[in-house]
Amino acid sequence: MTRIVDARLRVLRAPVGDGIAMSFSPLRHRSAVLVELTTDDGLTGRGESWTNYPPWAVRERVATLREGVFPLLRGEDATRIAALHRTLCTRLDPLGRQWGAPGPIRQAISGADLALWDLAGQRAGCAVSELGAGRVRDRTPVYASSLGPGDVGETARACVAAGHTAVKVKLGFGRATDERNLAAAREAVGPDVELYADANQAWDVPEAVAMAPVLRDAGVAWLEEPLRGNLLDGLEELHRRTGLLLATGENQYGVEEFRAFAASPAVGILQPDLAKTGGLTETIAICHLADAYGTRVLPHLYGGAVAFAATLQLAAMAEPVDGVEYDIRDNPLRDPLLADPPTPRDGSVGVPALPGLGVRMDEAALTAVTESEVDVAA
Repeated sequence: MTRIVDARLRVLRAPVGDGIAMSFSPLRHRSAVLVELTTDDGLTGRGESWTNYPPWAVRERVATLREGVFPLLRGEDATRIAALHRTLCTRLDPLGRQWGAPGPIRQAISGADLALWDLAGQRAGCAVSELGAGRVRDRTPVYASSLGPGDVGETARACVAAGHTAVKVKLGFGRATDERNLAAAREAVGPDVELYADANQAWDVPEAVAMAPVLRDAGVAWLEEPLRGNLLDGLEELHRRTGLLLATGENQYGVEEFRAFAASPAVGILQPDLAKTGGLTETIAICHLADAYGTRVLPHLYGGAVAFAATLQLAAMAEPVDGVEYDIRDNPLRDPLLADPPTPRDGSVGVPALPGLGVRMDEAALTAVTESEVDVAA
């Protein structure tokens, strides 16, 4: 038995310098809560909990982890990852439902679960993707994400010059802007680079239907989160009326929420986020579900270094994962925190193989973006 004897939280925060915008809100700072679990054999595993929105999310997350998650882990056997994950979900999901905040609960669980997997890999002396049945791939395709709403043509050309073979444009900024950006992106990348689009739930069904000809003219291969509320019946109506291939999942929590989406002919791509939906344990289950229905998985990834590393490990161990999102915007919490960050080349990236989540953190860089630390007595 390997007991959890200590825990620490680090609130990571850094300003972004390139004016990141979504259809619903700008993003002026990157943030994350780093979970560090230490066991009685002296190992420390790290996990990441997503906190990009709202700006005050880190304060809630620290409280949820400290008062909700950690008391359920204290003194427990860190090797029993599935059992601990089940306990966390069983005990905390009902509170999330009553609170009206199932997302923050699962995002907190995600950070702890990823730390447990990091510990497991370290203890075994191998990357997480080597555990169990082992790797299915050593490199994974990536697509360049987060183009727009400004300078789309210039950014798209830079992506192609960097070797990217697929790019995703952000939409939801008004029809004129969206049309202009899709046209600029297609002109910049040419006919051989795949083009995707993400509306961040900006439209209702009639608005999305009206955009369908524009999307087809630009050669958009799939459309992410087109509808406000992301309800399945609306997505199915949109699909019936347009035939668009739809992607969704970054704002869904737990395998049961994914089940109907995986079974629906309207949803061709599932996009779970490891730092949001329940960690690696939950996302592996979602991948098994996707495999059963023949649905592709392209994990959502808009976090920091630990979420990046964990998502690459998932891509190496789960057959349904067709690729990984690669955020090309300013992110001081990703590459700068890694001693040797995985870098895309010719549309793919190698999966790192160091013990645990595969990477080594730059401790000085991590300290520089640590806004606060919380020790949790275990």
